[in-house]
Amino acid sequence: MKQIAILTSSRADYGIYLPLLKALKEDPFFELRIIAFGTHLSPFHGYTINQIRNDGFEPDYQIESMLAGDSPNAISTAMALTALKFADFWKDHQLDFDLVFCLGDRYEMFAAVTAGIPFNIPFAHLHGGEKTLGAIDNIFRHAITLASKVHFVSCKEYGDRVAELTGSKDNIYYIGALSLDNLNTLTLFSKEEFLLRFSVDLNHPTILVTLHPETVTPEMNGIFVEELATTLLELQKYQVIITLPNADTNGSLIRRRLLQLPDQSGNRILCFENLGSKGYFTAMKFCSFLLGNTSSGIIEAASFRKDVINLGYRQEGRKQSQNIYNVPFNKTSIFEIVAKIEKEPDYTGENIYFKGNAAKSICSNLKNIL
Repeated sequence: MKQIAILTSSRADYGIYLPLLKALKEDPFFELRIIAFGTHLSPFHGYTINQIRNDGFEPDYQIESMLAGDSPNAISTAMALTALKFADFWKDHQLDFDLVFCLGDRYEMFAAVTAGIPFNIPFAHLHGGEKTLGAIDNIFRHAITLASKVHFVSCKEYGDRVAELTGSKDNIYYIGALSLDNLNTLTLFSKEEFLLRFSVDLNHPTILVTLHPETVTPEMNGIFVEELATTLLELQKYQVIITLPNADTNGSLIRRRLLQLPDQSGNRILCFENLGSKGYFTAMKFCSFLLGNTSSGIIEAASFRKDVINLGYRQEGRKQSQNIYNVPFNKTSIFEIVAKIEKEPDYTGENIYFKGNAAKSICSNLKNIL
């Protein structure tokens, strides 16, 4: 039985991991170990470790390392603290795992992985090779790739980039986007169930909004969120579901402004810390379109036949399906695309990130590797 550990630091990576967690748990060839840290253990961010438990998984290890602030100094200090905590963890568990999965590009994931390099921890990286030029996460992602021995990529082009970065084509597997397996494994809420759970009636025209900071230009985030807030307040024919930003530089600035919108809109605009994967995908299924700068708009929305108004530069560099409208943080520009979406039929093109059975493919490849 092979010991497979999963590093999960937030609601975002956990939702992507979920199909893999289920596949590993059900396969007797593997023994699953979950290492929860980051915002999973933060009450401020919804204490999402409970979401893991509610899905039938019990985290084997919990490592607290988050700080309350999100200034550059606080982020840097949190990275140092995370690395310090994981230095002790890897020292105690250096030989315990046959493979340790890490995902994406978060600063706390980078810190956890970096601390494992001197111990020769065998990392497997999901979603390497991608580019997000509007976020410092781009640097973290490529560094995590270099620290990893196995790579599972969402597009062939990203596999080529991983090979360029590492200088080797070995152990690079094109599996598509793992999160899209959720479309086959999650039973979504009905509109009635969503109403009972979240007090939101999805029979009304709805915009699903997520706004994260642009960490390459942090001084602009106040201007960006104000422009979005003004736009949402004027789009009065729609109700708005906002999922609040993750722990990034200046995330609290965005969060504070967004949390003012329910009162300013007579609760036409609603904010949620965490809908969970099932709730979020239900909102995506029934919404009119997505607005913001989250990777889920780039990777998952096309599978729900949804158009996406992608704001700013955070996601610049990522490959896109034809459902994406790239728009600056400008009310007039957003209104123009909203009017265009309203006149057009639903998106019927492909999702370039879909390959199918990503979790099954990962498990199959692991059995050949380990």
